[in-house]
Amino acid sequence: MGHKAHTRRATTTVALLAAMVTGGLAAGCTGQHAPIDDGRGQLQTSPPGQDGDGSDDLSAPSVLAVKIDNAPGARPQTGIRSADIVYAEQVEGGLSRLMAVFATKLPKDVGPVRSARESDLELLRQFDKPVLAFSGAQGKLMPLINRAPLTPQTPGKVSGAYYRDSAKPAPHNLYLRPERLISSAPGADALTTGFQYGAAPSGGKAETSRTVRYPAASFTFTWSANRARWLVSMDGTPTVTTDGKRVVPATVVVQYVTIRPSAFHDFLGANTPYTETVGSGRAQVLRGGRAYDVNWKREKATDGTSFTTKDGMPVNFAKGQVWVVFAEK
Repeated sequence: MGHKAHTRRATTTVALLAAMVTGGLAAGCTGQHAPIDDGRGQLQTSPPGQDGDGSDDLSAPSVLAVKIDNAPGARPQTGIRSADIVYAEQVEGGLSRLMAVFATKLPKDVGPVRSARESDLELLRQFDKPVLAFSGAQGKLMPLINRAPLTPQTPGKVSGAYYRDSAKPAPHNLYLRPERLISSAPGADALTTGFQYGAAPSGGKAETSRTVRYPAASFTFTWSANRARWLVSMDGTPTVTTDGKRVVPATVVVQYVTIRPSAFHDFLGANTPYTETVGSGRAQVLRGGRAYDVNWKREKATDGTSFTTKDGMPVNFAKGQVWVVFAEK
């Protein structure tokens, strides 16, 4: 059930995005800190039809990536059990945010939806023009998002796709109806992540619990032999969705990466961390109640990420949802 990385984009597109990111970095060093969307101000959205190529072709098979609020006030979340992959990243103030990627199944609703970050563009380059659902972004970041090889979809752009739920206060109450953005789930072939699935590798060590800490957030994964899954807890509290069901990935990856300052800041002037997902390093794969020390590698943004043993052998994931938690080296 392995998925190979998709065909590389044209080099001109890569060069264009690189130039734009470079320009954004230069602009970010001026000390002018435009506010980023935290739900307290007006959403920064792009005009209709002004995405990466000037059109919104949502009929082509592509994954749906949704930025998910993970502040305590946003929990419990909706729809994340249906995601094929959940990425966890560090944001301002040492807090965390999620990106849920859907390919094989679309939930009826998903959220709460929050704003995008600069490093999302690099992470999403592994997919073939993914649809990115988010609430908005910092003003200087929106031009980079609009020109990236993805389809950005914000509340101001797609009528009827988003709604507010009165059960939670703003900004933790924006939800998405995925079927309003893509007509159907594109299927497993759209998951061009480089992940491979199959029998467990040999070796490893018994592991019943693993915690990853950010400055102001934590993730704990506890193995349940009865369910043959990892039970997720966040900030010391069991993670359930709005229907009361536990979040239970089959595989958890703790990927050690460089987390550096980005060119952007939030409305308080705090710098937004940039998570580098292109490069190489070490990781730990949790599956079947065991932990495997592995190496990860992603040579270019258009590539998926490979996970191998010290001998260079591919490491298979268990069939089911995968959580990837980006931890600082």
